[in-house]
Amino acid sequence: MPNLPQDCWSVLGIALVLYAMGCIQSISCKSKVFRESISVIEVKASIDPVPTSIDESSSVVLRYRTPHFRASAQVLVPPIPKKETWIVGWIQACSHMEFYNHYGEQGMSSWELPDLQDGKIQAISDSDGVNYPWYGNTTETCMIVGPTRKESKFNISMNDNFYPSVTWAVPVSESNVAKLTSIYRDQSFTTWLVATNMATSEMVTLQTIKWRMRLGIEVNPSRPLGQRATLRQPFAQEQPQVLSKNEPIPPSALVKPNANDAQVLMWRPKDGPPLVVIPSKYR
Repeated sequence: MPNLPQDCWSVLGIALVLYAMGCIQSISCKSKVFRESISVIEVKASIDPVPTSIDESSSVVLRYRTPHFRASAQVLVPPIPKKETWIVGWIQACSHMEFYNHYGEQGMSSWELPDLQDGKIQAISDSDGVNYPWYGNTTETCMIVGPTRKESKFNISMNDNFYPSVTWAVPVSESNVAKLTSIYRDQSFTTWLVATNMATSEMVTLQTIKWRMRLGIEVNPSRPLGQRATLRQPFAQEQPQVLSKNEPIPPSALVKPNANDAQVLMWRPKDGPPLVVIPSKYR
């Protein structure tokens, strides 16, 4: 090898460093361009314009079914140049919950999310409890496995509603006598459309939707079964908001527990200390 002057070696070294930096920057730029090229062609969000229905067919519980929240999106993903997997799907979290069942002068039962109620977390996952952090894994997500030569266009959708059972009798009583006088429920949710790189856990938020479900049911327990309950509010829900600017996803919305596993059913009597009727499933 010929002996090069020291200055030449220095120039060569600088050139190699700059070349390496250029390669790294090129990879970074390509990754950024790919992320920014994932686009939402169309997004729709609505709540069915029908009132909550009430079912008094059981002598043990009152059931009600709220209208469905529905979200759908058409997404365009550019060609994936490398051997990597991306998932595009819906993530949902509950940010507020009031759920009270009143039993006249005796007290009320309430479903509660303690950490959310105490302000320890901003929101709690509303995942299906299996496919964290996704709301579900059928119509709710789409997996794209690279490398791909062509762009991928697909639709993903989700829906949600409430269909609970509320006991006619006080839940901590051995009596079966109907005492339920009213039900009040008010819950707020944020739903994100997200693309995630499964290898790096990189997450790109594509769309943010806000929605709320409210209801008020008045009950006269002295009336015959089938004639006790009346829907008081609302007959039509507020329609969801598709935000023009995305909101960040709180860390608690991506991990266990989900709302169904974390909720606690409390009995809060007019007099005396509260009692846990059904504890949290999450330990």
